[in-house]
Amino acid sequence: MEFSQQLAAGQARIEEALAACVQRFPAHGQLKEAMGYSLLSGGKRIRPVLVLEVCRLFGGEMEPALPFACALEMVHTYSLIHDDLPCMDDDDLRRGKPTCHKVYGEALAVLAGDGLLTEAFAVLSGAELSPEQVCRGTACLAKAAGPAGMVGGQVLDLLGEGKALDYQEIIAIESLKTGCMIEAAARLGAIAAGSTQAQEDAAAAYARKIGLAFQIRDDVLDVMGDEVELGKPIGSDQEKEKSTFVALKGVEACQGLIQSLTQEAVEQLQPYPGSEFLCSLARQLASRTK
Repeated sequence: MEFSQQLAAGQARIEEALAACVQRFPAHGQLKEAMGYSLLSGGKRIRPVLVLEVCRLFGGEMEPALPFACALEMVHTYSLIHDDLPCMDDDDLRRGKPTCHKVYGEALAVLAGDGLLTEAFAVLSGAELSPEQVCRGTACLAKAAGPAGMVGGQVLDLLGEGKALDYQEIIAIESLKTGCMIEAAARLGAIAAGSTQAQEDAAAAYARKIGLAFQIRDDVLDVMGDEVELGKPIGSDQEKEKSTFVALKGVEACQGLIQSLTQEAVEQLQPYPGSEFLCSLARQLASRTK
C-alpha cells in the first residue's frame, strides 16, 4: 500500500474509533457536544497513527491497540483546548475553526478539557490487552501528560515568555511540551505489541527525533506558513515574545536541523523489516505545510 493510502486508512480508523468514544460520553448540558467538537475537529492524527504503526511494526494487532491510540489523542485534544484559553495562548482558531472556548465559553471549555483528560484513562483501561500491558500503558501516558512531561513543558513555556532563552532551554521546553507525547505514542504502540525493551527504546528514540523536528518545523511555519492552510494565525510566537528555534538560529539553519533529525530518526528503525511507512512518515512531517 502506498504511504498516502496507508496514512489515510489509519486516520480513518482513528476517526471511527474516536467517534465511537464520543457516543459513549454522558450528555450533561453541552459537555458532550463541546468534548466532541474539539475531539472530532480533524487534525493530522499523527500521534494515534504512530501508536498503531509502531504496534504493527513489532508484530502486534492494531485493533487491541486502538484504545491506547484514542486515549492518547484525547489527552492531546484536552491540551489543545486548555492551550487555547485566554489565560494561556489566547487563540481564536484551531484547525481552521473557532476554538472551544470561543464556541462554548471558557468555563465549559475547561470542563471539556478536564472531561477528555479523565475519560482518556477510562478508555485506555478498557483495552483488550494483558493487565501488565494496560498498567504499563497507563503509567506511560500519565507520565508523558503530567508534570514530568507536557504540563511541565507548558509551565516552562509560560515562564519563558518575554525572555531570551538559549538553545538548550528551548530544547528542554519542547522536549517536555511536545516531545513527551510523541515519544509516548511510540512507546504505547510498542507496549501494545508486546515488544522487547530494545524495540521499544528504538521506537522511542525515533519518536524523540521526529518530535523535535516537528516542533522546529512548527516554528518555521509560524514565520513562513500560510494562515489559511495552517488553520491558525501565523506570527503568534513573535507576538507573544516566545523564544523559538527560528528566532535563535534562523530559518535556513532550522531547515538543516529538521533534515538531520529526520535522517537520525529513520536510522533508528531501518534495522526493522516493515519500517518503510514510519520512515516515510518522518520525511513527510519534515516537509509539511500545515
